[in-house]
Amino acid sequence: MTPERNQNTAESDLIKGCMEGNRRMQEELYNRFSSRMYAVCLRYAGNSEEAEDILQEGFIKVFKKLDSFRNEGSFEGWIRRIFVNTAIEHFRRKRYLMPVTEKEENTIEGKYNSVLDDLGAKDILALVQELSPGYRTVFNMYVVEGYTHKEIADMLGISEGTSKSQLSRAKVILQDMVRAFIDTQRSVREK
Repeated sequence: MTPERNQNTAESDLIKGCMEGNRRMQEELYNRFSSRMYAVCLRYAGNSEEAEDILQEGFIKVFKKLDSFRNEGSFEGWIRRIFVNTAIEHFRRKRYLMPVTEKEENTIEGKYNSVLDDLGAKDILALVQELSPGYRTVFNMYVVEGYTHKEIADMLGISEGTSKSQLSRAKVILQDMVRAFIDTQRSVREK
């Protein structure tokens, strides 16, 4: 991944140059947005290699779809949406989601109180990365991206109940992980 560099070119000129096949402009677009889009990819990926695959796939789509950008909203927002959708498609192909019965879902709901406030954002991101791909995908789509369960179900080809149960299980697992993390931190401090 190349660090962000030159941002002197106007966005409209950058888009136009990329659509015309100008390699320098394409490289500049990549350099301008790669680190921010890599962060999006990393939230959905299980590791850095997977995130880099999604990043590459996402930029291919960005370059192919540039002519569909209509200057409605921000260009970065448009690119970000492509990367989120690319990450979702990546995991939809792998089918990591497992249905959960309503009884299991009710048992999971309310089992723990949230303890995520005790951690920093970096710690939480690291713990989210440890979730299974299905849980991580639904968690990110719902909590981070703000999709509804209906939208998640439609995008992933699952039922709303499965989306809800995946989120519920992800929360329980994260809470257990957070508790273990906090306990470990306390024991380290006490030594």
